[in-house]
Amino acid sequence: MKNRKSLLGIAVAAAGAVVLAGCGSGDGAEAGATEASAAPKLAVVATTPEVADFVRNIGGDAVSVTQIIKPNVDPHDFEPTPADIKAIAEAKVVVKNGVGLEEWLDRTVEASGFQGDVVDSSAGVKLREGGHEHEEGEEEHAEEDGHEHDPHIWHDPRNAKIMVTNIEKGLAAADPSQASAFASNLTSYGKELDKLDADNEAAFAKLPAADRKLVTNHDALGYYIDRYKLEFVGSAIPSLDTSAELSAKQLSDLVARIKATGTKAIFTESSLPPKTVEAIAQQAGVKVIGGEDALYGDSLGEPGTPEGTYLGAERHNTEVIVAGLGG
Repeated sequence: MKNRKSLLGIAVAAAGAVVLAGCGSGDGAEAGATEASAAPKLAVVATTPEVADFVRNIGGDAVSVTQIIKPNVDPHDFEPTPADIKAIAEAKVVVKNGVGLEEWLDRTVEASGFQGDVVDSSAGVKLREGGHEHEEGEEEHAEEDGHEHDPHIWHDPRNAKIMVTNIEKGLAAADPSQASAFASNLTSYGKELDKLDADNEAAFAKLPAADRKLVTNHDALGYYIDRYKLEFVGSAIPSLDTSAELSAKQLSDLVARIKATGTKAIFTESSLPPKTVEAIAQQAGVKVIGGEDALYGDSLGEPGTPEGTYLGAERHNTEVIVAGLGG
């Protein structure tokens, strides 16, 4: 922690020196006038790709967003860098997913000396207890992986609406001059979330209930499964985070469940290696859906792609799951 504080001090001092040097440059009144005419953007740090995308949609041009966790990085196994600490120190607002997903955040905020507001986007969301349960003993997984509640709340668009509402309130409190713009953006984006939810429902309505059986890398889609009435058969990693491994008995039990339920496919996730899933699929005699069709369980796609947004990633998930289970 001392090393992180030292690095933070060096970085901040260096940034201050750059600013002072800039003030002494000779571009004069024209540069000053340009800076005065441009309203400063609200500096926001967002922890996860999903939360960062929400902040960009609600904040629009009035915010400058620094995203801590990059696409296809496992948030359950993340450690912040000195650059992350510096970004938090300089921000006015930090927005987190909450529900224990960012176990590293509290100590990082403390180390940075951050003086602004931390917005918990999960406030008011009805949480799922732990993970799915299949047999005696599996209820212990939630405690073992550190999650009493499932933190993957964004996979239900109704929860996403609560999250962006919390974000709008936090941004408006930090910059009241832009409150009306934030409120307008919230209204517009809320309609897109409603459409996503309706489109997902319509897509699954075409899939027979008997085919709605899901096996994935890890138990990340619980809210999605509950929302669209799917059946969770199991996961290659038997927990809400990604640190656990299947025992030999759990592996054979999962293969047996896949066969017994008539599950058609196993889906890999973009931020996790597919090897275990491929081994299970081979034993169970079902297909693996991955590669470009891998689901976005913990992350979003690369910036600039449709899947690099929350809406695009969730549409992708639905399209892939419906096609994979309906084929």
